[in-house]
Amino acid sequence: MDIVSIIIGVVVGIAGGFAIAKMLEKSNVSNLIKNAKKEASSILKDANQEAENIKKDKLLQAKEKFLELKSEHEKEILSKDKKMAEVEKRIRDKESQVSSELAKAKKVNDDYEAKTLEYNSKIEMLDKKYQEVEKMHKSQVEQLEVISGLSAEDAKEQLVESLKAEAKTKAMAHIQETIEEAKLTAAQEAKKVIINTIQRVGTEEAVENCVSVFNIESDDVKGRIIGREGRNIRALEAATGVEIIVDDTPEAIILSCFDPVRREIARLSLHKLVTDGRIHPARIEEVVAKTTKQIDDEIIEVGKRTVIDLGIHGLHPELIKIVGRMKYRSSYGQNLLQHSREVAKLCGIMAAELGLNVKLAKRAGLLHDIGKVPDAESDLPHALLGMQWAEKFGEKEEVCNAIGAHHDEIEMKYLISPIIQVCDAISGARPGARRQVLDSYIQRLKDLEEIAFGFNGVKNAYAIQAGRELRVIVESEKVSDDMASNLSFEISQKIQTEMTYPGQVKITVIRETRAVNIAK
Repeated sequence: MDIVSIIIGVVVGIAGGFAIAKMLEKSNVSNLIKNAKKEASSILKDANQEAENIKKDKLLQAKEKFLELKSEHEKEILSKDKKMAEVEKRIRDKESQVSSELAKAKKVNDDYEAKTLEYNSKIEMLDKKYQEVEKMHKSQVEQLEVISGLSAEDAKEQLVESLKAEAKTKAMAHIQETIEEAKLTAAQEAKKVIINTIQRVGTEEAVENCVSVFNIESDDVKGRIIGREGRNIRALEAATGVEIIVDDTPEAIILSCFDPVRREIARLSLHKLVTDGRIHPARIEEVVAKTTKQIDDEIIEVGKRTVIDLGIHGLHPELIKIVGRMKYRSSYGQNLLQHSREVAKLCGIMAAELGLNVKLAKRAGLLHDIGKVPDAESDLPHALLGMQWAEKFGEKEEVCNAIGAHHDEIEMKYLISPIIQVCDAISGARPGARRQVLDSYIQRLKDLEEIAFGFNGVKNAYAIQAGRELRVIVESEKVSDDMASNLSFEISQKIQTEMTYPGQVKITVIRETRAVNIAK
């Protein structure tokens, strides 16, 4: 029983402990709840306080943002108002301007209408006056036709013809004055250069013929030259190609040939044969061959000496040989080498006066007539043939153009080309330089006179001073003083275009009026 009671006591004790523990735990929980409520109340109070503060801050920020946006909005509104005011002002200005323009346009329109009415009235008045003037003019023309016996068309034609003649006279006078004024300075300078050039060159006057005279000591030599049955003279003619004329001319034998080289070979060969005394066909052929070689060497030597004297360097050997052959050629009786040397010196002086290349001018002057000594016959003019040779042997383009253009066969492209032409004319035109065939000389004079007779009012025409001047005598009744001046100009132009002549031709028109009375 005791154990049961102990166990019951223990169980009761344990239950009591549990009850006490439960009571204690309940007390602790309530305390904890109270504390938690206090903390929650405190936390809630703090949260409310913080929420209130945040609310106030956000309200302040919202108010500031609102004020800022409001300020910007007001600024934007003010700017738009300002722009609208400016636009309204411009519109008002445009409206006022348009109004003023409309007022002006209306005024101009009113003025235009008024002036139009005024002009219409004036035009009507002018039409009436014009009709009246036409009637008066027509009546006057009819009266003039009755008085003059000419119709209006005839009178117009006469008036037009007279005006044409007067205009032509004035135009010719004006042209002549203009040409003279244009040439005044240039002509003076050109004359100065040409005169200085000519004065500084002294030249020889050399005239070649187609025959040479071989002088002998006695007429006995003629028989030895002829030989038995003429075999010597035939051999000599066959070897040299020269006709040997043995006639009654005392102490002289004539050598005739168009080629000066062959004549010179024949002359020197005869001189050697006569001096040696041995004259027979074999000896003649030997002497002619040696003389030919000697002449060939002399031609080269003459060419070299010529280019050295003129200061020309670098000339092709073939051109040097051609220059040497010029010694035995003539043109219109003028020795070709002398003429070419003279032209070269003239060109050098003239080029120096004009500030051009002196050596180049001398070179072109010396070579300008090389086409006159061809090895074979050619259909080309000598200027073009010479130009081809110069190009073939490496001469400069300026020299080739000057050679080819000195007779106007081709266009002049360089400044030395007209210098060569002028100096060639100077050398050939001086007195005694060249001889012309009498027939061609007389024909040129006749052509000059015929050209003058081809113009109206010409009474007589005389070519004087070897064709350098043409004197024209006109009828004073048909040709006036102004017409005489024009006639001189027209004749000069026709001669210049239709004739070929060296130098210049002076045209002098003479008009005189004679009053003749007889005292009884």
